[in-house]
Amino acid sequence: MSEQTHNQEYLAKRQLKKGSAGWLLLAGLGISYVISGDFAGWNFGIAEAGWGGFAVASCLMAVMYFALVLSLAEMSAAIPAAGGGYSFARQVMGPAGGYLTGLAILIEYALAPAAIVIFIGSAFEELTGFNGPWVYAGFYSVFIGMHLVGAGEALKVMMVITALAIFAILATAVALIGDFDSALLFDIAATDAAGASTFLPMGWYGVWAALPFAMWLFLAVEGVPLAAEEAENPEKDVPKGIIAAMLFLLISAVLVVVLVAGTAGAAAMGQSAVPLVDALKATGSNNLAVVVNVLGLAGLVASFFSIIFGYSRLVFALSRAGYLPKFLSLTSKRKAPTWALIIPGVLGFMASLSGEGDLMLAMAVVGATISYALMSASHILLRVKQPDLPRPYKTPGGVFTSGLALVLSLVALTGVYAFDPRAFNYTMILYVLGALYYFFYSKNQLVAKTAAEEFDLLAAAELDLEEDSAQSDSKIKAA
Repeated sequence: MSEQTHNQEYLAKRQLKKGSAGWLLLAGLGISYVISGDFAGWNFGIAEAGWGGFAVASCLMAVMYFALVLSLAEMSAAIPAAGGGYSFARQVMGPAGGYLTGLAILIEYALAPAAIVIFIGSAFEELTGFNGPWVYAGFYSVFIGMHLVGAGEALKVMMVITALAIFAILATAVALIGDFDSALLFDIAATDAAGASTFLPMGWYGVWAALPFAMWLFLAVEGVPLAAEEAENPEKDVPKGIIAAMLFLLISAVLVVVLVAGTAGAAAMGQSAVPLVDALKATGSNNLAVVVNVLGLAGLVASFFSIIFGYSRLVFALSRAGYLPKFLSLTSKRKAPTWALIIPGVLGFMASLSGEGDLMLAMAVVGATISYALMSASHILLRVKQPDLPRPYKTPGGVFTSGLALVLSLVALTGVYAFDPRAFNYTMILYVLGALYYFFYSKNQLVAKTAAEEFDLLAAAELDLEEDSAQSDSKIKAA
């Protein structure tokens, strides 16, 4: 068998469904990755820093994410591959840099659904009285099953669920705005911490410790490029989709952070498990509170559903390249990455049995911040090393923008240690073990030595497959 035939057969079993997502679906994907964070989790940052401190932390993280998104928009247009950040890093930092970036993203995307399904279980218990392993297993099974049907169908279902969650946020904002009182933002007494004031009651240390919670307002939006190979026109659709998603998330973040605390009080909201619901109840909107409580579950489901999509595409790309076992990149007749959906789902379900959702979220944030630093560095290195690389979209501000994202991501990484040293240490141990797997084993299993070689191999094999398909169609018509 010739090498060309071997490559063709290898890739024929590892094809995603192209053209199944336009920019609007990609924007919906970006929003759905994140939207559960608007319903709960972010508000615990107020307990760490007071409202003013959390507002500062949120502004810093908004700048970091916006700078990162603009950098990713350029790289995703220039390198439209299913691996997203891994593919960008491999292009400029080689196989090791690509893997280490992909590993950090994988930690984030594998642990986040496990944490979210625990929160889904709690919300489900409020509505039905049922919770526990069978509930977790049921949600994993149903939504992995939907993804196995196909990307286009799954993304459309996700859009409907996300729309319900968006409605809940906007309806809450409309209901709360008439009761807004700015004095309630500052009802936490100042401590004796360094730099403490009415605006920063826990001082500057509080701002630092609140950074991981501020990230929860935007965490995982960077996953939009993972759908690049399934976009209708990736060079245009992915940049438009990820930027549109980020702009909406900025608006929703302002609405919930300002209006929720400004109607129910910062002190109360810093302790609330369901801040939007409790804020509505505090203003007498009890009927809407019930609706938002139900739709809050839709927000959790939207993020759970979309992050499953994200981890499957990342595992698919890493497996297809040889970093992970190659069977994980096999696709079904519907072009769905079967084992890349199932295996991480099983591992995530096992992690969810710990019941420690907060710990897993903090660990996911560590993985995220490491990947942000590496992806930002990739943008800078691509500008320096490959200035002639065709760039259908260019990042405003160039390397200054990505440099800003790099610095802030490293600051955010230390913020996790300030809040929860255990989560930081556990994640670093996991990251080191994953790195050892590459250096002692998988670096010798790679399908291509360089990113350019891998992309050329993919392009050639896809062309061969298209020609074979066209010849088959011609023979059928002739017969």
